[in-house]
Amino acid sequence: MYVVIVDFVAKPEHVESFRTEMVRNARASLADEPGCRQFDVSVAADDPAKIFLYELYDDRAAFDAHLKTTHYREFDAKTAPWVAAKAARHFLRVCP
Repeated sequence: MYVVIVDFVAKPEHVESFRTEMVRNARASLADEPGCRQFDVSVAADDPAKIFLYELYDDRAAFDAHLKTTHYREFDAKTAPWVAAKAARHFLRVCP
């Protein structure tokens, strides 16, 4: 399985809008992408501007397909100006 972890910091004036759009993107990924197995959206307990994603795909090809979907491209274009910082990490799941 292919794991993607992304840390975002939303600009203060866009926190709620960014979170709304992120949840919409996550739900569309799970509903419409057969290779997307998990897409968790979490918020730091001490700072609502810090958003953490945990995404699980069948393989790298499924993640690459995710990046080409209309819902992702629209999400990315709409929210890019709302983001103060973004860092992505990629892993291969070992267990379970």
